[in-house]
Amino acid sequence: HLSEYHQWEQKTHATEWLLFTENIGTRLSIDETALTKDELYTILTNKEGKGGPGSIVSMVEDVKPKEIIAVLKKIPLARRLSVEEVTCDLSNSMQMIIHSVFHNATIVADRFHVQKLVIEALQQIRIKEKHRATKEETEAVKEAKKKGKIHIPRTYENGDTKKQLLSRSFHLLFKPSNKWGKRQQKRAEILFKEFPQIEKAYKLVMEFRSFYEYSKTKKEAKKRLDNWYKRVNEEGFEDFIREAEYLKTREDIILNYFENRSTNASAESFNAKLKGFRTVIRGVRDKALFLYRISKLYG
Repeated sequence: HLSEYHQWEQKTHATEWLLFTENIGTRLSIDETALTKDELYTILTNKEGKGGPGSIVSMVEDVKPKEIIAVLKKIPLARRLSVEEVTCDLSNSMQMIIHSVFHNATIVADRFHVQKLVIEALQQIRIKEKHRATKEETEAVKEAKKKGKIHIPRTYENGDTKKQLLSRSFHLLFKPSNKWGKRQQKRAEILFKEFPQIEKAYKLVMEFRSFYEYSKTKKEAKKRLDNWYKRVNEEGFEDFIREAEYLKTREDIILNYFENRSTNASAESFNAKLKGFRTVIRGVRDKALFLYRISKLYG
């Protein structure tokens, strides 16, 4: 009773939605997170809150645009019109929500979600090679058994077999080469020598990364992005061509990043705080009470 939980004005609808109109600012982030195992919440946060009190604008137990829009339209129109920018992932539903509720806001595609698509194209190429290596090893083991022998796979100078080389290269392909450790440098040297197509794909990823890091204006970014599309078509990797075509359909919101260089990092950080708080209290038994405590901390 000391917490005033039973007098909380949002208690009756807390598990469905929360709204803190007074926390709205000019620059927002929208993202989704799993509050409990299977329950996704769409969370709108104010960047100015910096993950502390005043960060939450809204939490809605749904990812359906219609339900989220209905809650966000409870915010007075004047406040909604004051929003200048909203960062989000590349999903159509997020863009629909922003267009429907924040009519004056510029939509910015989160840089890290965009880069993730390109990195996944590289990882798909690595995974295909790993599947081939696994099949080769399986066939070699079967053949050795027929002859009553034990198959001893070939190892490279760093001690990796072909399958291990491809498996253990997962992390190094996320990083620029100047951030590799000595073992990763050696592994990359062997990997690129054995699989030159992976090296070409890795260079495409690094070129895309430089598009973000070295472009200073939207015009310059557009030029770099067009050059990257050209390089992708020249290399002919199906996985990259598919992702490049998808990025072209989102190009306007991707290039909006270069206006203020805004990302969804604050939203991702806030999601991590929610998960951390859930861990500290050892799970969510009473969801309404949990949300009350969240609202006191960040609402």
